[in-house]
Amino acid sequence: MAPCTNRTLLLLPILLFCALAAAATIVFPLATSPCDYSLSRSILALTAGVDPYFFSCAGDASEAALSSEDAGADKKASSGGPIVTDLLWCGDPDLPAHALPPFRCCPPMSASEPVNFTFPDPAEPLRTRRPVHKVGAEYMAKYARAVALMKALPEDDPRSFYQQSNIHCAYCTGAYRQVGRPELPVQIHFSWLFFPFHRAYLYFFERIAAKLLGDPGFAMPFWSWDVPEGMRIPAEFADMISNAPLPSLFHGQPYRAGDAEKPGAGTVEIYPHNTMHGWTGDISRPNHEDMGVYYSAGRDPIFYPHHANIDRLWEAWRSIGVARGNRRQVDFTDPDWLDSSFLFYDEDARLVRVTVRDMLHMGRLRYRYAGVGLPWLSARPTATPGVNRGRGKLKSVNFPVNLDDAAVSVEVRRPVALRSRREKEAMEEVLVVEGVETDGAEFVKFDVYVNAVEYKKVGPGGREMAGSFVSLKHPGKEGEVVRTSLRLALNELLEDLNADGDRNITVTLVPVKGKARIGGLRIVYASE
Repeated sequence: MAPCTNRTLLLLPILLFCALAAAATIVFPLATSPCDYSLSRSILALTAGVDPYFFSCAGDASEAALSSEDAGADKKASSGGPIVTDLLWCGDPDLPAHALPPFRCCPPMSASEPVNFTFPDPAEPLRTRRPVHKVGAEYMAKYARAVALMKALPEDDPRSFYQQSNIHCAYCTGAYRQVGRPELPVQIHFSWLFFPFHRAYLYFFERIAAKLLGDPGFAMPFWSWDVPEGMRIPAEFADMISNAPLPSLFHGQPYRAGDAEKPGAGTVEIYPHNTMHGWTGDISRPNHEDMGVYYSAGRDPIFYPHHANIDRLWEAWRSIGVARGNRRQVDFTDPDWLDSSFLFYDEDARLVRVTVRDMLHMGRLRYRYAGVGLPWLSARPTATPGVNRGRGKLKSVNFPVNLDDAAVSVEVRRPVALRSRREKEAMEEVLVVEGVETDGAEFVKFDVYVNAVEYKKVGPGGREMAGSFVSLKHPGKEGEVVRTSLRLALNELLEDLNADGDRNITVTLVPVKGKARIGGLRIVYASE
């Protein structure tokens, strides 16, 4: 036995040296260039001792995995399927010039794979979200305490206010990339993902707040800026919800895997949502932070009550459709919408994958809204006489046109064959402002009037106002172009203007702030 023992002892230094060499071969490259390896980022962090918050694999790992793909290939040719997010595909955000720190917004890595969302126990208390103007100072103090408790958590805790506010940044600045398509960012604004994403965001924020407060029934207050008691709403907002009879007009345009971002926002996002963000931003800051720009909006505690009201309007829109017997005024049933998914940490700091279909029923999510009424529901603005007398003198317009200092008026033909079909099939006539291009570094607003060449005579809330385009500063540097579209319902408007039988309508685009380039105008008929 002695010779064997001595031989073993002699081998020990050699084995130890080999082990150390092997460890150095694995660990040193992992620590210096972790994204060159196909291991998950959480395993890399545990193996190499690297803090997962300090590196991102969205570029290197994605490009390595997709080296055989042509990044310049036609995006539309490969589009289709739900949008999916993955922590491994989160990297550096695309921030505007003079952005305020922090400059990274990806969430912490999880030591385990995300779990699929499950609905809360039906026996849980039903949370009732109440309007800010009714809950009282004591309840608002409780909300302030919840925010303070979040802020007291370590920054690397996914439930901390630091991390919660960064969620919005990650999903709207290009930090997340589409899985399998590193050249395409994930963007939850200006598409059909706007409402379900923000509902999920509030759901987890609210549950984290409740747990930190030790109050299982705590509910987020909502800022009811659409009722006089909450904040007197400008008359222009009056028909933005009730006059969106199709899901694409309310939610926004379809946005599938492989699609370019920002295909087009719905009526609520494009006007009242963006306008309220602009109003509550600090104009003394470079980009009107916090609320006035996407990357930092979640840092302001008012963001969450604001979006609770947006979420309430989703339920209002559904209810209006039922009350009016409009079978088209319902949510999408497209699986690419229903199966799109997002990642959030829950109140127990577990990473959860939640799909759009998980967010469709408030009752199953165990919350509801206290009634504040819908005073704008029956609003039907009146027409302004004598504002379209100049339509016969209009000059021809060749698109695209720049919309900067002067308004542009155009005659738009209504397809005769489709007009008769609209009546038979109860279709919605939709004005499409297509090829809208803006400088992402600018706040941009323009108004759209129908049959009002003399638009200056139209008062606030005049019926000739079809809608507005409002865009906050987008992620990116000055000069980067935002490309999107605007769609506005016409059926009720043309009836009110006694223009339903006209072959053409006059569309006037009026710049209010910033500059835009318009690719064209057309009318389509849709039933969805």
